[in-house]
Amino acid sequence: MDEWYRWDGDDLILNVRIQPRASKDEFAGPFDEYYKIRIKAAPVDGKANSHLIGFLAKQFGVAKSRISLESGETSRSKRLRIRNPLKIPLPIVAK
Repeated sequence: MDEWYRWDGDDLILNVRIQPRASKDEFAGPFDEYYKIRIKAAPVDGKANSHLIGFLAKQFGVAKSRISLESGETSRSKRLRIRNPLKIPLPIVAK
C-alpha cells in the first residue's frame, strides 16, 4: 500500500503536496509520502484550500461539504478526508 492514502471505513484519507499557481489543475503523481497536486489558485486568504477542495470534489464525484481538511491549512502538505467517494481518479487500491 502506498503511504499517501489510507481507508478509514468508507472515508478516504489523502496526504497531498500542493503546488499552487500552476498553469492548470491536475494530479501530478506520487511524491514521497504524498500525492502531488497542481492547482491554479494562489495561496492567499485560503483561496488555494478552497480551490483544492473544489477540484477534489469534482474528481471524486462528491459535494465539497464531504471533503474536510484535517491538517495543513497553511502548509503545502495537507491531509484531507473524502467521505464515501463515488469515483477514484487516482491509482488507489479498492478498499
